[in-house]
Formats: sequence, structure tokens, C-alpha cells
Amino acid sequence: MLTKIQTKIKALMAPTRTPLADIAPELKNLFRRIGYTTTGINNALGPEFTQAMHAGQPAAVRFHLDSLPDSDLNFALRALVLREEVRVDKLAGLLGDKALKTLVDASLVALHDDVVRVLIDIRPQLIAGRQQWVFSDADASMTQHLPGPDHVLGVGAASLSLLQATPATPTGSVLDLGTGSGIQVLGQAGIAKSITATDVHPRALDFAEATLAGSDIPAELLQGSWFEPVAGRTFDRIIANPPFVVGPPEIGHVYRDSGMDLDGATALVVKEACTHLNPGGSAHLLGAWVHSKDQSWQQRVAEWIPDTGYVAWIIERDAVNPAQYVGTWLKDESLDLRSSEAAERTTAWLRHFDNANVTGVGFGFIAIQRLGDDEADAKSDILAESMTQYFEDPLGPEVEEYFARNAWLREQTRDTILSARYKVRPGLAREEVSLADAEEGMGFSPVALRLTRTDGPRWSHDVDSHVAAIVAGLNPDGLPFEEILEMYAMSQGLDGQDLHNGAIAAVVDLIRHGLVLPAELVS
Repeated sequence: MLTKIQTKIKALMAPTRTPLADIAPELKNLFRRIGYTTTGINNALGPEFTQAMHAGQPAAVRFHLDSLPDSDLNFALRALVLREEVRVDKLAGLLGDKALKTLVDASLVALHDDVVRVLIDIRPQLIAGRQQWVFSDADASMTQHLPGPDHVLGVGAASLSLLQATPATPTGSVLDLGTGSGIQVLGQAGIAKSITATDVHPRALDFAEATLAGSDIPAELLQGSWFEPVAGRTFDRIIANPPFVVGPPEIGHVYRDSGMDLDGATALVVKEACTHLNPGGSAHLLGAWVHSKDQSWQQRVAEWIPDTGYVAWIIERDAVNPAQYVGTWLKDESLDLRSSEAAERTTAWLRHFDNANVTGVGFGFIAIQRLGDDEADAKSDILAESMTQYFEDPLGPEVEEYFARNAWLREQTRDTILSARYKVRPGLAREEVSLADAEEGMGFSPVALRLTRTDGPRWSHDVDSHVAAIVAGLNPDGLPFEEILEMYAMSQGLDGQDLHNGAIAAVVDLIRHGLVLPAELVS
């Protein structure tokens, strides 16, 4: 087994896959000097035009740059973000003759007489608190561009959401399956003892190598399909943003199409991830699944998890009907939905859905934890639910806490739940909702009582007045749960046994979503 230092030395000594990785470190040093960084660009463009840049409004960004004095950063934004044609001598003056020749020879910069156009994206990105630069193919956000079959994505909404949904706590071995341009590796840098990144697409590994070059991030890059490059190996953390587009078994674009029918790619990654986890390890995946007339989506996804030895939390963030879904992905190719090509492909795609009884497509996060060897025979605990509410906080810490709360619940009995003490989550809000009383024609009538988290995923639970009052009496240093229930039952003239049954079910639900926490987990 290589030590961390040996792994780093081995990675630094290994020959590069592509000349782009050879010049990437000096390019990054240049970017730091001229302020081509996340902070530097934000300061130069200001909030309004930084937002325009992220929204894909090149004319607005160009308008603002025209009002600024000439500078290396101004020129870099024109050449690298707007991808304008610029003079050869000016780009050589910025990047250096060697770097420019390398890019031209690798067909990453197009040369026409005395002007050049950069054909790739090199975007600064703050990841895990560190300034990084992500190398990828150019997208269509700033220039009219049709992504080719070999297109390698850069920093997109999906990859950023997976970054936020993946724990950033220290771990042992990490597998980034389908690394693309290497974004998820950057998120695990400094917290993993070893990182292995795979991709079926050699061009993706070329860009990933450039993204990681000079960043002091030792990572093993392996080419191959799905889990084939790591056959027989297991990991402490698996991350994957696979090509999960739901559709016919075809491959039009490597970054999104798996060649598998419907949601077969997500099913494969879920099943294989389970077999490649170490005991106690976890997988954090993006995926998509079919809604059909034949079974619920929750049942469909749950069937991908083994019956014993795992905890899985499947979170559906959104679901759309077939027409919306097809239109979204055809637009992703920059296709005009009014064109004959789009019409033909829309018809074929929707017919395929119709034949398979597909009524919609859902997508979101899948978090899986393999239980320890002592619980390998325990029945798997699988929760599949929708999380459509808006939230901004990273989901990664919530996923880890969910596993911890679930582990606590697995160890409990009715008696231990009653004898335990609990803490109300800081920031928990009690909401009372009333509507205008239509019958009386005046005043308001209460219609809902809710407990809502104001952090994390903002879970909200409807409760009755009894549960709300009992939760208000919880104190990690106070009375056990059972004594609180008995005192409340006595004060309200309620049957204690009936109250116990309802309160236990309620507190288990509240613990599962973190509105109430066992004192043992917060002490």
C-alpha cells in the first residue's frame, strides 16, 4: 500500500497525458498574477455584470469591459471568457510563446493569419475554499456553439450541486466515477488520503489532468467504462455524476448519454457503487429515474439497493413531464426546437417513452452508506422522498448527519426512545397559519401548525397542538421523554398509552429530518 507521500511523488513523476497539462501550472501562476481569479473577476465586473457572465449574456459583459481601461485581466476576459478573436501577438504576450504554441498545436486555439480564437474554457472557480481553474471544452453560453459528441463539460449547475451534496470531511480512499474535467476531485482535495478518477472518454481525462496540474493534488487517472478500471477495488467514498439522460439506448454525446435504455445508467451506478464501497463507506450520486404507470418512482429506485446491509437516502429535487424533459435536452444541444431535426427526434423520443409507459422523469441525489460488518445482515433502510423546497445550505453536512441520525434510530427500541432525552434543533421555527374565515365573514381560522427548520434543507412538518407542546418541553439536560409525556398527558386529561404511541411515531419522524436531535448526538 503506497503512503500518501509516495502516492504524491508517484503522481508528480508520472508522464503527462497531454501537453495541456505541461503548461497548465504556468498558466495558473499567470492567472493569479493578473487577477484572473474568482475574486478578481467579481471585482472587475461588479455584481451586475458578474451575474450577466454567469447567465450567458456576452454582450452585457463586453459592454462593461469596453468601459474599463485596458489591462491584462480585461484582455484575458475577452480571450478566455468571451472567446473573441484577438491578435496573435497580444495573446502570445499574455500567455507566452511556448504556451500559445502548445495550445495551437493541440488544436485548442484556432489560428487564422494574425488572429486567434481560444476554443476551450479555462474558468476560475472557488472550490472547497481554494482558488482553482477548471479546463474543459467551450460551452454555448458565450458563443454560438454546437457541442460535439466528444464534448467535455466544465463547471455546470449539476456538478456544482453534487459538490454541495458531497461531504467534505476527512476520508480514506475516494473514487470519482466519470470525472469529466475533474471538478469533484477538487472538492475532495486535502481531505482524502487517495483519489482515483475514471472516465471512459480520454479527452475528459486530458482536461482533468490539466485541471489538477500544479495543484498538489495526487490523483490516479484511469480510463475505462463505468467501474471496469477499478474492478475488485473498494473505496470509502464514491462520487458520480454519470451520463444519466433518460431516453432511447443511444449515444449522441458522451457527457450525457449512456447508451442504456431509460434510467439504466443510474441503476447501474447505484448497484455497482454498493459493491465497491468499504464497510462504513458512502456513495454520493446524481441520477435520474422514470415515473411510470407501472410502479412508483420510489419503489423503482429502492429496488436498485440490496435488501440488506445499506442505508439509502434518495432525494428527488424535481420531476418533469416527458415533453418538458425532451425539450430541455434538445435545447442542451443548441437545437432549434422548431427545426425538422428537432421535430423528428422529439417524436421518436416521446414515442419511446410512450411505449415504456413513462409518465415523467425525476432527478436528484442518491446517498448510500454501506453498514459495518456487524450490521451486514441488517435489513436495508431506504428512504425515497421529494425535496422540492428551496434551500441554499450545502447538502453534504446534512447527508452525513442523516446517516448519524439513522444509525441512532437503528439501535433504539420503544423503551429506549422513551427513556432518552432530546434537543430541539437551534433555529427551529413554529409556524401557525390562519386563513380568513369565509363562514363567519370576519376574522381568521387556524388551518395549519408547522415545525420548520431554518437551516439545511428547510424541512417542514405539520403537527398538532399536542406534538408542538411536547416538542417545546424537550431539553437535553431535562426530563426523559417518557416523563415529559406523562406530565403532559396528566395536564391535558389524555390517555397516557395513546399519547405514547402517537408521540413516539412523531418524534422518530422529526429525528429523521433533524428537527429534533437525540441528546447523545449533540453532547
